[in-house]
Amino acid sequence: MDRCSACGGTPFYTRRYSGQALCASCFDDSIVEKTRKTISKYSMIGPHERVAIAVSGGKDSLSLLKVLVGLYAPRGNSIVAVSVDEGVAGYRDEALSHARSLAGELGVEHLVVSYKEMFGFSLDEALDWEEEREASSCSFCGVFRRRAIDEAAQRAGASVVATAHNLDDFVQTFMMNLMHGDVARLGWLDPSHTDRSFPLRRVKPFMELYEEEVALYAHQAGVPLQSVSCPYMHEGLRSEVRDYLNMMEANHPGFKNVLLHSSLDVISHYADNSEKHSAPCTQCGRTSSSGLCNVCRMRAAVEEHVKSRAKPSAFGGG
Repeated sequence: MDRCSACGGTPFYTRRYSGQALCASCFDDSIVEKTRKTISKYSMIGPHERVAIAVSGGKDSLSLLKVLVGLYAPRGNSIVAVSVDEGVAGYRDEALSHARSLAGELGVEHLVVSYKEMFGFSLDEALDWEEEREASSCSFCGVFRRRAIDEAAQRAGASVVATAHNLDDFVQTFMMNLMHGDVARLGWLDPSHTDRSFPLRRVKPFMELYEEEVALYAHQAGVPLQSVSCPYMHEGLRSEVRDYLNMMEANHPGFKNVLLHSSLDVISHYADNSEKHSAPCTQCGRTSSSGLCNVCRMRAAVEEHVKSRAKPSAFGGG
């Protein structure tokens, strides 16, 4: 197609799964509009709610911050950017700088919490025993990161926390739950369902956007890109699932989009059961799918490891 489907201008990007061709301006508008429709469809953000946006400093989260501030600040919603310093040498400082810079440019409050502050150890310290642990680095980090984001959002007085998980992230997580046999947890992925046992609603406004489209929007918007990747990103099952889905999408345009809709249909059958599988953690009181939540379980394992390698006074209490 040699014309923009929306305005008749010069095409900039073509959505292979739909055949829609868009000029640069209409493409940017489409990203904002698709995000708005996703939020509206699943009632993600209410009028005048204080919204915490999880901003890692990567292209997706910076783009989400830019889009949501544009959509909701004029409507009277209070917005705060929350970032987590996991403590990854040579990686996190640049990302936090990007987050701080864009938040300042947009006039948004920015709150940073760290693993060291919250859990008593950095991610590097928690993961330096690869040969001895069973869980992947991403599994450890994901568990601690979700807790840190929730804690930061609560400190900021938010009622909803928005993360920049895109369509690719969503279908990867769905596939991984199936592969791990975590069928009971599928209900927690339902964007229409709110588990009232959690202190905050968690929403994913980018969940219907392809990762490559978010990346292109970021480039168009002048969002700074990190020059260094997370050193732990290629560990675990997710990277293999990501590569497989990308291969299928390349060979069959629209594959991931179809998988999203199929996964949402499957997930909807488990949504009503998600709260039945949640209960307070026996140690910290937070919502858990078992007696001891993953944060407390993994934290105990890390602390045991850290204490065995460090001086007793190095990290304080548990």
